[in-house]
Amino acid sequence: MKSYFSFLLLFAFPLFCNAQIDTTYIKPFENKLSLRTYMSMKLISMEKEVDGKVKNFMPNNPMSLGFGVSINNTIINLSYGYGLSFMKDKEKGRTKALDFQIHNYGRKFIIDLFVQKYHGFYTADNNDKNIQLYPDLNIQQYGAFGQYVFNNKKFSYKAAFNQNEKQLKSAGSFLLGGGVYFTKIDSDSSFVHKDKNSLRNFQFGVSGGYAYTWAINKRWFASGSVTVGANFGTERIDDFGKKKIEIYPTVFPRIAMGYNKEKWFLGLSYVNNLIFSSFSDNNDSSNIGLASGNFQIAYIWRLDSNPFWGRKKPNK
Repeated sequence: MKSYFSFLLLFAFPLFCNAQIDTTYIKPFENKLSLRTYMSMKLISMEKEVDGKVKNFMPNNPMSLGFGVSINNTIINLSYGYGLSFMKDKEKGRTKALDFQIHNYGRKFIIDLFVQKYHGFYTADNNDKNIQLYPDLNIQQYGAFGQYVFNNKKFSYKAAFNQNEKQLKSAGSFLLGGGVYFTKIDSDSSFVHKDKNSLRNFQFGVSGGYAYTWAINKRWFASGSVTVGANFGTERIDDFGKKKIEIYPTVFPRIAMGYNKEKWFLGLSYVNNLIFSSFSDNNDSSNIGLASGNFQIAYIWRLDSNPFWGRKKPNK
């Protein structure tokens, strides 16, 4: 397990460096500290294909109320889900979840860290009927993803997702990066993979894509990006070079839109990271895909770095 965390640390601490910006495209806000309240929906779902039929295993967790702090490039959020428990459908069983995410939007690099542990899922048809419960199903995913932003002088991820800058003119950028993930799926009996009730998967790879922010007018903006890639994976990191290595596709889209003023912001964002942990073969195994997402509606106050102290006294 120490090897997995070593890979996470490699992706978590790249060499960030300052870069000049084109001030006709990007305007930094003077307030480096901001507070945010939000409603969010975090989840991890699993699609398992068997004999041409796809089952979508979903957690039963409601929207959560949250509070966050943004300092320079990093957003740290804490959420409390029980306040909206009335939105939970009791027929879909109970889900216990720990979902911790950190998203760092730098000038040249962006970093995403995921620690997700979910216990208890359900399946339903297209009409949200014929519900089946899987209270023993447990899914854990640990991941790190990083990208380099090529056109970092004119395009700002901070303006789209961190809101400590403003995109004055529409601009885009090509992206290049990769990720590393460790996945663990098990159950007492409801999950079967290669005649076992568990799956272990370690994978890493590269990806590329494009991001674009449309500056609609002085207040409104819309932003979207998507990266696709290929990961190399096996059950254990020690199996590389000893056993057959699988190749899995990955897709990572992001969208954001909002209304900006100098001291506050209102908007929404959506992040969805799709990876595969298994492909079907002649041994009657099945396709298994994991989608970890975060939908958020946020209201942000921009503050002075030291709002309660450190201000100069006015001259008498």
